[in-house]
Amino acid sequence: MTASFATARVLAYHSVRRGCLMPNVVVLGSTGSIGTQTLDVLRRRPEFTVYGLSAGSNYELLRKQIAEFRPKFACIAHPEQARALRDEFSLPVYSDLEAMATDPGCDLVVVSLVGAMGLKPTLRALEAGKRVALANKETLVAGGHLVMNYREQLIPIDSEHSALWNLFSGRNRADIEKIILTASGGPFRAYEGSLDHVTVKQALAHPRWDMGGKISIDSATLMNKGLEVIEAHWLFDFPYSKIDVVVHPESIVHSMVQLKDGTLLAHMGTADMRLPIQYALTYPDIFDSPAQALDLVKAGSLSFEAVRWERFPSLRLAYQAGEAGGEKPVALNAANEEAVAAFLEGKLKFTHIPQVVSAVVETFQGKSFPSLEQILAIDEEARLRSRALMDKRG
Repeated sequence: MTASFATARVLAYHSVRRGCLMPNVVVLGSTGSIGTQTLDVLRRRPEFTVYGLSAGSNYELLRKQIAEFRPKFACIAHPEQARALRDEFSLPVYSDLEAMATDPGCDLVVVSLVGAMGLKPTLRALEAGKRVALANKETLVAGGHLVMNYREQLIPIDSEHSALWNLFSGRNRADIEKIILTASGGPFRAYEGSLDHVTVKQALAHPRWDMGGKISIDSATLMNKGLEVIEAHWLFDFPYSKIDVVVHPESIVHSMVQLKDGTLLAHMGTADMRLPIQYALTYPDIFDSPAQALDLVKAGSLSFEAVRWERFPSLRLAYQAGEAGGEKPVALNAANEEAVAAFLEGKLKFTHIPQVVSAVVETFQGKSFPSLEQILAIDEEARLRSRALMDKRG
C-alpha cells in the first residue's frame, strides 16, 4: 500500500467517471436486498444508465425492473423465463453472469450476489477492466489474493468497509494502528436462553438492518462479522491481530480506526445501505443521499460491548481460517453456506451451524494461495463434506 491509501484509486475512479458522462451500470443480483436498494439509488441519479440486470429466480420482480429501467440486456437462471423476457421486451437475455460482467458497453459492475457464486463474475469483470462495486464479501473471503490484484478498480459496498474507506482516504496508512469493526450483535445479543432451539423466524429478525435470509442468519451467528474481518484484511492490507470487533447495538458507528497516538476516528451514519451504495457508485464525489441524515440528539446514547466469544463461536472460526489462509477460508465459506441453508430449511439446529463449519474446515489445509480453479474445486468439495456430515447427523 502507498502512504496515501486512496490516492491511486481516487485518480482511477475520477478518470473513468469524467471520461463517461453517463456510466453504464450492470447490477448482478438486482432483485436481492442490495440490488433493489442499488436501483433505488440509481432512480435518483440520472447521470447513470442502468445497462444490465440479473436475477436468480425472482422472475416477476426482474420483469418489473426491466419494464421500469429498460436495460440493454438481462440475465435469469431459468431458460423458460429467459425466453419469456426476450419475447416480451425484445432484449438479449444472457445465460451466464460472466458475459454480463464483461459486456463491452458496461463501465461499472455492482456485485450484489449472495455467496461464493460472486467470485467468478467479479474476477472476470476486473480482468476486463471494469470498475466493481462489491457487496459480495464471500468473493474476498474465498479469493482475496486474486481479487486484490485489481485493487484500483474495486470499491466495497459493505457498510463497515465503506466506512473504513472513508476513514483511510487521504490518510497516511502508517498512522493507523488498528481497525475496529462494529457489530450490532444480531437478534441474540441479549438473549439469555439456550440457542439450541431458536427458530428460523427468530434468527431472521435482525434488530437494525433489512437484509436477505442468508446474511441475516450470518449476522445472528456473527459469521457475517467474521467474513467481514477477512474482507477487511484483504481490502486494507492489515494483519488479523490489528483487526478488532466490538458490539455496538445502535449500528450508528459503522467502523473505527485507532491511530498510533491512541485516538479513535469513527464513521457514523444511519443504518441505511443506500448510503454506502451511493458512495461506491459516485466515489470519490459525494452527493445528497436518499437516506435520512443522522441526528445525534435523536439517536441518544451510543453503547459498546465486548463480543461474547463462547456464545458465538463462528466469529473465532473466521479469524482462525483467515489467519491460516490457503484452503481454509474457502472451506469456511462453503461449509457455512451449506449449514445456513440447512438451518433455513429446518434441517439443522442453529447451534449446529458452527459445529458443521468447524468440522469441515479442519479437514482442509492452510498456507497456500489456490488458483481460481482450485478455489472452485475446494468450494465444491467442502460443500460435499458438509452435506455428508449433516446427513450423518440426521
